[in-house]
Amino acid sequence: MPLDTEATPLGIGAVALLLALFYGGTLLMSLSIRRRKENADRYMTAGNNIGFGISAASMTATWIWASSMYASVTAGYTYGVSGPIHYGLWGALMILFIYPFGRRIRTVAPRAHTLAEVMYARHGRSSQLMLAGSNVLGSLISLTSNFIAGGALIAVLSPLNFGAGILVVAGGVLLYTLWSGFRASVLTDFAQVVAMLGAAVVVIPVVFFAAGGPGMFEAGVAAGHVTPQQESFFSSEAFMNQGAPYIAAVLAYAIGNQTIAQRLFAVREDLIRPTFVTATVGYGATVIGIGMLGVMALYLGIDPMGGDVNNLMPQMVSTYLGPVLLAVAFLMIIGSLSSTADSDLSALSSIVMADIYGQSVGRRAADPRTMLLIGRLTMIVATAAALYFATSQFNILDLLVFVGALWGCLVFPVIASFYWPKVTNAAFTVSVLAALAFFLPVRFGWLPAVGAWGLAVELLATIGIGVVLGIMAFGFFGLRPAVMTGTLAVAVSAPFTFFFLRDYEVLSGSLVAYAVSFLVCYLMSVRSGQDFDFERIQHVTGNFDDTSTAEQEDPDEDPDDLVLASDRPGPRS
Repeated sequence: MPLDTEATPLGIGAVALLLALFYGGTLLMSLSIRRRKENADRYMTAGNNIGFGISAASMTATWIWASSMYASVTAGYTYGVSGPIHYGLWGALMILFIYPFGRRIRTVAPRAHTLAEVMYARHGRSSQLMLAGSNVLGSLISLTSNFIAGGALIAVLSPLNFGAGILVVAGGVLLYTLWSGFRASVLTDFAQVVAMLGAAVVVIPVVFFAAGGPGMFEAGVAAGHVTPQQESFFSSEAFMNQGAPYIAAVLAYAIGNQTIAQRLFAVREDLIRPTFVTATVGYGATVIGIGMLGVMALYLGIDPMGGDVNNLMPQMVSTYLGPVLLAVAFLMIIGSLSSTADSDLSALSSIVMADIYGQSVGRRAADPRTMLLIGRLTMIVATAAALYFATSQFNILDLLVFVGALWGCLVFPVIASFYWPKVTNAAFTVSVLAALAFFLPVRFGWLPAVGAWGLAVELLATIGIGVVLGIMAFGFFGLRPAVMTGTLAVAVSAPFTFFFLRDYEVLSGSLVAYAVSFLVCYLMSVRSGQDFDFERIQHVTGNFDDTSTAEQEDPDEDPDDLVLASDRPGPRS
């Protein structure tokens, strides 16, 4: 019989004190960012000049969000020992795969604020709004999942209920992010990631030994708590249901997510590579380690409180940690969810400021003060919307995979638009809509995957395997190796995918989205007479506030420049 653990919550006074210390501290950090004059561009990208320490910490903290912690724990509980590895390893590698594309994006658009803004310069309004709309949806879902994580944490570890928990977290994040926007997000990320990594190093081993150490694994097998697939590091069930869909989903997150793009535009251009490499290592080690809490819960036979797997992580730490370490774990989770929630708010405000207002009136006609007001109002509205959606308490892992697959419709058209001058606005728009039209019925099983439809889905999914691997190869090795890799991947996988992939709707849906967007975009562009001049992007995108240029020329005179002292611009090779 599975164990039914009793959580030992912190007292309401202790929780209130911890929340006051955390959000009070982040608010003080945010208020330390003083400006002699409000600046819309720094509100969105902090002057495009953030140094290595801040940028690496911010990228790591944004990627290590509470949802990734909770989802890794869920993966461990569901799929056993290979679950967290599939979740954390592929997520880490996707961070690494961003940087070659990121260097290209910064080359063609050094002063952009959003990817959608670049698509406006490259294609026009429809492509811009398509990418901006997907990011609004994605950031709202991300914000919702972080509020769900915070509500679950507070409900398990304190006498407060879930509703009160999400209100506290939402209010705390909004409080310190509202005034300074992205600058507050990256500055507080540095403190948050140091706290998160330090806490993880202590919390995970203590829980492991308190729960029984290595002996729990033998006892779990003897008690019948795990299946042979859950015991295996090479579980095919874990790979098909977790690993493979996540490879496709996280690649889409890497390319389409505005929270990542915002940091790409903010970091000093020559520091893109070390920033992403550092974030790769930090994310992988932390998230795989946290996921092992789910594996322990599985072997111990623990039932999630209330039948909700979102409760597993706070349930484990509250059961096996004393009050002091429990407070440390509480702050670790609060820090992880806050670091990404503030990134989502900053991303949403930038999209509305730059893409909806800024480009609609024109860059030269945009009023920076109006933009700042719009950005702050966007944060308030987004927080209210995410609170409303959070009351539904969706499964966090399902939310992440769905959004990643949805962004998969955009990956090839977006990447191709930065390299191939023949891609047209019509090709971009139609390919994304066509991919979405195929993705939805496959993902949600609206049509039975049998007969001709089943074969068509598997054919497209097989092509999608080649597209995903080809994109990865292209970033590091160029076009010819990418074509060879994609072609070889399709040829090798084809004998195994037919009459097989149709049983895996999540994976098939993601791969079909990649395949359809690739085929339509390529076929509509290959014969086009367009020869786009990428130099044009630099003239269409850029600063909205005239004061930005002057301030960027001499950052040492600005006491609020978000660059660590050791990262100040010096002679560059």
